[in-house]
Amino acid sequence: MSVDGIVEVLFDVDGTLLDHRSAAAAAVKRIAAAAWVADAAGLVEVWQALEERHLDAYLAGRCSFAEQRRRRLREFLPLLDAEVGDDEALDAWFAHHYLPAYQQAWRAYPDVAPCLERLATLPTRPRLAVLTNGDTGQQHAKLSHLGLAEHVHAIVTSAALGVAKPDPRAFTLTCDRLHVPADAAVHVGDRLDMDAIAARDAGMTGVWLDRNSEAGPLRDAGVPRISSLTDLTDLLEDPSAAPRH
Repeated sequence: MSVDGIVEVLFDVDGTLLDHRSAAAAAVKRIAAAAWVADAAGLVEVWQALEERHLDAYLAGRCSFAEQRRRRLREFLPLLDAEVGDDEALDAWFAHHYLPAYQQAWRAYPDVAPCLERLATLPTRPRLAVLTNGDTGQQHAKLSHLGLAEHVHAIVTSAALGVAKPDPRAFTLTCDRLHVPADAAVHVGDRLDMDAIAARDAGMTGVWLDRNSEAGPLRDAGVPRISSLTDLTDLLEDPSAAPRH
């Protein structure tokens, strides 16, 4: 990888640009307080486990994005002693209780702005875009709320593509839409398999943003790893400077 050959830098959103985990935890704690549930921390753990399990089902193509939300609620609402209604009722509960609290807690990681500033100083000025799994409207709203939409020329979502990461078609279709060769694009994300390895296998340069220093026990994946987005420009300028795991 050489910065001179990079035309496009794509970012994941949740866990990469937006601190999704903290925002979701804040939303669940607010819901717990309103329901007079004492063990808010326990509810957060349950919510995170349900989210991971049912999002995996969506990513595997076993249910729709809306259905994975409903599946979470069917298991979560009984913990609040709340009624589990039909699909329409579940969608309404999600929209009126969870989403507003979640949206109010949206925050960008502190390394995002410095990263974008440094990328703008590169002589080649690569274009910036987003490739994210999830609902198109919500992902656009996140970037607008964070003030990041103006920095990217394209926001590509799994909902719009009809296929989600880590399917290699998500990356190749995105490159086709952006009119950029895969080998001239970099994808940066916080998930080793879903972002970095999958992008690499699709012909792009995959970069793993390992915010939690998880590299130790993992196998050699042959992708560069950074611990902060502020390290991205150094990696683009000198690929040998980044560890590979």
